[in-house]
Amino acid sequence: MPTTNDQNKLAQFNEFFIIDKKFNVNIRKITHELQSFEQFIDQMPQPFKLASDVNVIDQSALRSIKSLSSVAKQLTDFLNFQSQKITLLTNYILSQQDDKQYRYQGIKFGGGGIVFMAKTAFTLNELLELKIFLLDDNCAVYCCGEVIAVNEATYDEERLFEHQVIFHFIREEDRELLVKASLHEQSKQLQNLAKKRHNASQTNNN
Repeated sequence: MPTTNDQNKLAQFNEFFIIDKKFNVNIRKITHELQSFEQFIDQMPQPFKLASDVNVIDQSALRSIKSLSSVAKQLTDFLNFQSQKITLLTNYILSQQDDKQYRYQGIKFGGGGIVFMAKTAFTLNELLELKIFLLDDNCAVYCCGEVIAVNEATYDEERLFEHQVIFHFIREEDRELLVKASLHEQSKQLQNLAKKRHNASQTNNN
């Protein structure tokens, strides 16, 4: 029977919207004692700090430009173009952080945590170092997670272990990136669903 603490952790996981999506995630067990958020920040790889900071600066600049007069559109278009170039560069740098040795298949993510599959089970309540790669959404996040549930499941016709992980240490700006990415992914999935329904309706009418 789940304890009150387990129920609180599950509530924390469900506090944010979560979306189904396949993605790469690097996972390593945290073997040293991680006592503080400051200690977590100190060990964060520099490329992840850079990617997040660049994204925040871009969004801040675009908000400032939109408040200007008739030149706003030209400036916004220019900044978007520059942002796309920087994004390509940062995505390439971040892709080098994706180590096949520690790569697992993520299947769900949101602002509260992730779900991933593995051939062997991690330990319940174990702390994990996570590198989440959502490069299609220009998002890569480094954080620390805690395993709150492990269940056997069939995935792609293979018996695997499904792990539910809540974020233990994560920067708020990175959590916001994941929330935005989940909402953006939902929008894309709804658009694709609407398109499929439209195409099916057109086929049936012909």
